[in-house]
Amino acid sequence: MTEYSLLADVGGTNTRVALAKGTTILPDTIVKHRNLDHEGLEALLASYLDRQGSPTCSGAAVAIAGPVKDGAGQLTNLNWKLDKETLARLSGAARSAVVNDLQAQGHALGHIAPEDLMVLKTGSETSAQAAMLVVGIGTGFNCAPVFQTAKGRLVPPSEAGHVTLPSVDTDLWDLSRYLTSKLGHAAVEDALSGRGLEHCYAFAAARAGGAGTATTTQIFAAADAGDPVAQQSLALFVRAMGGVIGDLALTLLPFGGIFLVGGMARAIAPWLAPMGFDAAFSDKGRFGPFLDGFSISLVSDDYAALSGLAHFLAGSDHQS
Repeated sequence: MTEYSLLADVGGTNTRVALAKGTTILPDTIVKHRNLDHEGLEALLASYLDRQGSPTCSGAAVAIAGPVKDGAGQLTNLNWKLDKETLARLSGAARSAVVNDLQAQGHALGHIAPEDLMVLKTGSETSAQAAMLVVGIGTGFNCAPVFQTAKGRLVPPSEAGHVTLPSVDTDLWDLSRYLTSKLGHAAVEDALSGRGLEHCYAFAAARAGGAGTATTTQIFAAADAGDPVAQQSLALFVRAMGGVIGDLALTLLPFGGIFLVGGMARAIAPWLAPMGFDAAFSDKGRFGPFLDGFSISLVSDDYAALSGLAHFLAGSDHQS
């Protein structure tokens, strides 16, 4: 009897589910669900397994866009919870795990097809054995460092999206004050996420004397058409993004590479160079030239986290 692994990448907006044999994702089993179409994560996974013919699962792993502790996690931007005991019961798997979604992305590094990686910045001091860093920008913001140890790969979790947004110039200081007045605290995720771009647009509109709001799709379309408020909101986003990722690079020294994942990371990528990402990334005073050592790549594989979960369960990466 063929045994499978059940894999799920649960984001704030969508959940991607698949079956795997060992480290091989079965393409015909990949299904992308809109979270709002389901009552909860347990119901979504149960329905998926039923539609797949109730396969025998030896392992099950779920990556959640939210904090995970002792095998239990809750989404930050949706009231969904899951623990590894419930996952084991649901799937029938002897081995189950619930991890943060950026941890899953970290386990995917080294297993992503070259055509799914776009080099945005070439580092002058890269090293294959050094630490790496995954930065996720989508419905929310988070990161995960990736360390190679004698016992295998170590990918510790974080909640970096909820630290205070740096305010390194007048524009970002004013944005921070605006966010604080609206939300009570200006966190990184409040500027660098899907809704974060919408916050940037509302701030730029207010500063221009208007009171406009727009969705991310509308903002990108307006910016393409030359709208100054939309372009200003993208400039704020890109400068904040460069500063935050530069801070993370100095904190974690990822000479193995920085990897950007998530829908917003892919959407903003064409605007990074025009809006001054490199200058914001290296705006660190006398340590600015040091930032030239780090490479930055964009991951275009929307299912990389599933691959990371498969490798984690298969034991090719031994630590999480």
